[in-house]
Amino acid sequence: MRILVVDDESLARTRIKELLSTIEGIEVIAEANNGLEAFNAAAKLAPDLVLMDIRMPGMDGLQAARQMSILENPPIVIFTTAFGEYALEAFEANAVDYLLKPIKRTRLEKAIKKAKRLSSDQLDAIAPPSESSDARNEILCRVRGNLELIPVSEIIYFHADQKYVSVKYYGGEVLIEESLKKLEDEFGSRFIRIHRSTLVAATFLIGLEKKDGNHYNAVIRHCDDRLEISRRHIPEVRKFLRDKGDNY
Repeated sequence: MRILVVDDESLARTRIKELLSTIEGIEVIAEANNGLEAFNAAAKLAPDLVLMDIRMPGMDGLQAARQMSILENPPIVIFTTAFGEYALEAFEANAVDYLLKPIKRTRLEKAIKKAKRLSSDQLDAIAPPSESSDARNEILCRVRGNLELIPVSEIIYFHADQKYVSVKYYGGEVLIEESLKKLEDEFGSRFIRIHRSTLVAATFLIGLEKKDGNHYNAVIRHCDDRLEISRRHIPEVRKFLRDKGDNY
């Protein structure tokens, strides 16, 4: 089993690696000292398992685990922490186990055996449901060469174009490699589908504007873009606007 070890304290990483060296069939392929490093390593190396601390500067372990869940081959996550109050959040982030520091070898070995027993079907079963409480609060994007977290509350719309999805937000626009369908499933009613290629944040959709014939564009708060509403989605958009009190 190929393992990524994540902790902001080097002594903690050393201790975990020492414990892992005594367990048969384990290979530590990399280590990271924060969530962003962990995500990059997981995306590049595709580890089978990530042993990750929760409280770290910048992107914490819970945020990193949620971002890793969207990878093509997401790793199994086991959290390691000195703080027991994070247990519920850890399992909501789809961790398969939760180890309190100081970690004992027997407990670590038991957690790893549990991870090894998980089949792909079982991993699918613990995936987050649509618009669940553990839907991401941020989207990890590469902005001008740097990885940044964009709050979902600041995203105005998603627009699919071939293999990429364009994310329009307060600070600008970036591309991500996620499917529009997966984003719709994750965020549910926070975004309204107005076209097979476009999801608009419900808080930013404020009206529709008639063009020629029976064609309409969406009117979006804080955004001059006029996005086409497909004919099949016009009734749904009208109903949404009526329900929120707009006369459409």
